[in-house]
Amino acid sequence: MPNNWKTYKLSEVTTKIGSGATPRGGQEAYKSSGISLIRSQNILDFSFSTSGLAFIDDDQASKLSNVILEEDDVLLNITGDSVARVCKVPKEFLPARVNQHVAIIRADKQTLNSNYLKYSLLETSNKNALLSLASAGATRQAITKSMIEGFELKLPTYQEQQSIASILSAIDDKIENNLAINKTLEEMAMALYKHWFVDFGPFKDGEFVESELGLIPKGWEVKKIGDFIKHKKGFAFKSNWYQQLGEIVVRVSDTTHNSIDIKSCERISSKLASNYQNYSLKTNDVVIATVGSWPPNYASVVGKVIRVPITANGALLNQNAVILNMSINDKTEQGLLYCTLKNERFLKYIVNSAQGSANQASIKLTDIYNYLIPIGENIKIEEFSTQIELYISQQNSLIEENQTLTQLRDTLLPKLISGEVRLKEFREN
Repeated sequence: MPNNWKTYKLSEVTTKIGSGATPRGGQEAYKSSGISLIRSQNILDFSFSTSGLAFIDDDQASKLSNVILEEDDVLLNITGDSVARVCKVPKEFLPARVNQHVAIIRADKQTLNSNYLKYSLLETSNKNALLSLASAGATRQAITKSMIEGFELKLPTYQEQQSIASILSAIDDKIENNLAINKTLEEMAMALYKHWFVDFGPFKDGEFVESELGLIPKGWEVKKIGDFIKHKKGFAFKSNWYQQLGEIVVRVSDTTHNSIDIKSCERISSKLASNYQNYSLKTNDVVIATVGSWPPNYASVVGKVIRVPITANGALLNQNAVILNMSINDKTEQGLLYCTLKNERFLKYIVNSAQGSANQASIKLTDIYNYLIPIGENIKIEEFSTQIELYISQQNSLIEENQTLTQLRDTLLPKLISGEVRLKEFREN
């Protein structure tokens, strides 16, 4: 540790450490809009997730006035499987409160930079120390307030903290910007699909005829999607096969709205993986979850559809999902397939087809195959696909760039936080 760095307990360099509560009535008391209630599922390492974001009204929020979230607060998950995850909440989701599974850590701005605090808690050795504290209990994993208060960090001067945090934040800002662009590209693709295959905008001046799906352009047909797709099931990889290094195994819970979280995936040895290449994923494969819970628990919801990003090419697919590929007149149409299955009409159809309980629902392949779609002339489909493939190509490029940026950040972070690597202007201290 550099000579001018000092060790502090968090209680010495913060102005608030505390967690909230769930409003009386639990989930039934949540509102469709209002003041954000941040829960553990919203806290990811480095980033905030809006998936399942809950809202409460002013009266409920007033009863949690001791955990009002401020813009620079750092949030730490303190219970359960996601314990020790850390992020900050974007200001657009304020005002907000937190529930009992999330702790607010508010830096004293005279001595501790809030972004430096966030990155310090995410640094590998500190993260492992938090996980060790959490596992010390007799039952479920938990980090107590006193554990947080007594947690020690090695701090440089505030100026050096600010410089270190600025470098790491610049990388994260670029990652977030790329994600925002990808989200926009996704919205553009879905809007284009709706314009072509739902509203039939390019054909509005032509003649329309009745069909099972309502009015469609003359010359078009209504077909079962199963006439054009082939599937490949995932494999039930055994939990005792997993190890730290090796080939990636993708589970439904590792998928996000339109991608795969590689960092959360389990791995098996390369030797073992070589026996299961029939279950490998290719870039732009479409994957649908056939087993899972009902919405809105999007982490493992039945019927969830994702497109395999370039960063997951060659990964193996675990059970509870199938790989789908679409071909029309021997031409691959993955963009059309993806948009078709992400369209609201299919999502409603497949959820209504699901069977089982709220926590363990399933869908049959025959239900997917029997879904009806409008099909037009090949030349028209090619025109649509050309634009969609451009969006997909742009998305894959940004996903690859984010993987490189993430690796850079993860390499720099421990070196900067430990003082192993110093910024030029601070090296003499």
